[in-house]
Amino acid sequence: MNHPVAVIGAGPFGLSTAAHLRARGIPVRAFGEPMVSWRAHMPAGMLLKSTPAASNIDAPQRGHTLGDYCAAAGIRRLVTDEDIIPVETFVAYGEWFQQKLVPDLERVRVVSVDRRGAGGFELKLDSGEQFTARAVVVATGLSGLSYLPQELAAAAPDGPAPTAAVSHSSQHHDLTRFAGKDLIVVGAGQSALETAALAAEAGARVRVVARGRGAVAFGAPPWEQPRLRPESPFGRAWSLYAISYYPHPYRYLPAAARHFLVRRILGPLGAWWLRDRFEGAVKVREVSRIVRAGAPGGRPMLAVQTLGGRTEELSADHVIAATGYRVDIAAMDFLGHELRTQLAVSRGTPKLGAGYRSSVPGLYFTGLPAAASYGPVMRFVCGTEFASPRLARHLAAAHG
Repeated sequence: MNHPVAVIGAGPFGLSTAAHLRARGIPVRAFGEPMVSWRAHMPAGMLLKSTPAASNIDAPQRGHTLGDYCAAAGIRRLVTDEDIIPVETFVAYGEWFQQKLVPDLERVRVVSVDRRGAGGFELKLDSGEQFTARAVVVATGLSGLSYLPQELAAAAPDGPAPTAAVSHSSQHHDLTRFAGKDLIVVGAGQSALETAALAAEAGARVRVVARGRGAVAFGAPPWEQPRLRPESPFGRAWSLYAISYYPHPYRYLPAAARHFLVRRILGPLGAWWLRDRFEGAVKVREVSRIVRAGAPGGRPMLAVQTLGGRTEELSADHVIAATGYRVDIAAMDFLGHELRTQLAVSRGTPKLGAGYRSSVPGLYFTGLPAAASYGPVMRFVCGTEFASPRLARHLAAAHG
């Protein structure tokens, strides 16, 4: 079969996968706007929590690391754990990677993917073109997967939006719109804490609402981490070393354990360099839980249960839910209904076998949708080092 492989998505995982397939001589058509989630759905002025070592997009040949890009662009090299990467630099790195290794990227959207009777897949593009692919790699990143907890949904009956009472953190690139306003940020992870700090620096009066005593915490700086533990892209710890370099056995764990570890390992924690900007600039309200939310008169209100068991009401001009992302095959509506019903899933995520293959022959998933099968490293750019060569090798063998 001479049909190409379709790679849907042009973030780090999509670009890395396409580059590895091209290097094997496999015909590829890759689709999407390069680095669009990083460019449009991250706040301006954001700094990456990941270290330079954890921020390389894996390539099939040398010369395409973040450091290589910095050298080519005349930017001060980012090489140590103490170096911090501006999101704008990372976006430019991804675009440079794309131009070098995936130059024929097609900046169009895949509207639908359906099984083809005799094998392969039929794809429709928003340009109107239809074509057949022998295999499809879904690498759509965070697109369409933002998560709004049920208790906040009542305040946004039409869904979260910047113009509604409640929005999701992924919907804000420019936080200066909140200057002079009261803002509540829900969450305790890096996204919540950095969004809060940036909004405060833009002139907003910010409170972070986080569940649990001591929920807001920051990691230790590199020079304070234990030296006797193995080093990984995420810090020095045996668990971090294992998930970084040995994710192979992860998919053999019981489903409950896999989903638990994806949530808990590398869970909510602010970057060490954010503490000084956050403390003193942002108020923190620790609560037992959010009971309900509403928007009487268009102004959002949260009813919270305090750590002491009382119910109190908090109001603001706007609420940002920095509540992360949740993989749900049902939300990937570009996959045809019949195709989605044929996929074996676990809690909404695709069950993946060797080489990142799904239960549907020829359909592969990489990046965040693969985390429940291959571990938390798939939530981060450095996961491309493990995923991309293995996916390309398996696809070449299975469809060569």
